[in-house]
Amino acid sequence: MAYFQEEKGSSFVKSLLEKASKELCNLYFCVINLGEVLYIIEKEKGLLSAQLALSRIKELPVKIIVVGEEITLKAAHIKANFPVSYADCFAAAVSIIKNATLVTGDPEFKTLENLVNISWI
Repeated sequence: MAYFQEEKGSSFVKSLLEKASKELCNLYFCVINLGEVLYIIEKEKGLLSAQLALSRIKELPVKIIVVGEEITLKAAHIKANFPVSYADCFAAAVSIIKNATLVTGDPEFKTLENLVNISWI
């Protein structure tokens, strides 16, 4: 969201995207969180804006992670033990499974700091 709406942290996200385009890092985006971004954009700006955002996301050097049993079970375990939204549990689960850093500005993730490596924007 920071990247698309030029919010705080958008320059950091852009720098990560540049690194990924040079294959200096891998970026992952859970399909559940993709849906979350798209519904927020559609709700706030309309269907056309959401469709444009989706086409832009597909052009980014980001690997969309389709949810399978392993991620679902990890997300369920996180949800059972921490007060975070279910969609956020999927972002955390992907980060854990991929041994990746979760990049976020969402304070809800503070409760997961001992579970997930977080880079705050």
